[in-house]
Amino acid sequence: MGLALGVYLDCRFRAAERLAITVDGRDAAAITTSERNLIWQTALSVAADVQMPMPPIELEIHNEIPLGKGLGSSAAALTAGVVIADRLLGLGWKPLRILDEAARLEGHPDNVAACVLGSIVASAIDAGGAVRAVRLELPAHFGIALVVPDFVLPTSEARAVLPTCYGKEDAVFNVQRAALLVAALAAGSTAAFPAALEDRFHQPYRAPLVPGLGEILKLRAPGLLGCALSGAGPSILVFYERGYEAVCDLVRQIFQLHGHCAEVLLTHIAAQGFELREDAA
Repeated sequence: MGLALGVYLDCRFRAAERLAITVDGRDAAAITTSERNLIWQTALSVAADVQMPMPPIELEIHNEIPLGKGLGSSAAALTAGVVIADRLLGLGWKPLRILDEAARLEGHPDNVAACVLGSIVASAIDAGGAVRAVRLELPAHFGIALVVPDFVLPTSEARAVLPTCYGKEDAVFNVQRAALLVAALAAGSTAAFPAALEDRFHQPYRAPLVPGLGEILKLRAPGLLGCALSGAGPSILVFYERGYEAVCDLVRQIFQLHGHCAEVLLTHIAAQGFELREDAA
């Protein structure tokens, strides 16, 4: 399941005589302007897949997504690269075709499905390799926020601590919670929380990599529905009842007690996925 949050990657592009990439915004220094840029490499991969030459481009990137924080920055870049290739190569792909291509390149559909379709998306790849995705809307009385700490957790490091297999009891536990979470979001039920966010597959193993995570997951307060790692972490996703935004600061305080500053982003679920706009000539 992926959430399309109102934190954006904006790209302006046009065909050019040679490749030129500029970057500004959040973590701009960490985004390469060379040919190794992920957006450009993704566009090249799409062109190779359809056996068409990709023209050089001028690409201006404005980034608002914290990098290395479990917030889907790579999925946003991949989606942007597929959209740029689709546009400049004249492929005329519909959103679901763009989603299939982005998921193929990413290796899994969850984050790119939210980037392409917007809102909350449950997704899977079927036996034929196509993405099956269903959107949900966040209940109006639910709020969502991110608490972003001041350290990076590479996805490769977060994956390395996971076990190679799981027991039946843990598998049943997580399947139950996954079903409960989808039902609670669909029905707008607060009674299912925080149980719906419980997990035995990844958070217990990643807790040593995220100081304070164990305490954060046990937080209970009026209006706080529950907390979970965002992606592989270290950012924390906070579900709360609207009017109780102050509960998000409890997470920030726990990071602070463990020696880390953190930023609270009171964001929203973006109703739309990627948007393609033409500049006025």
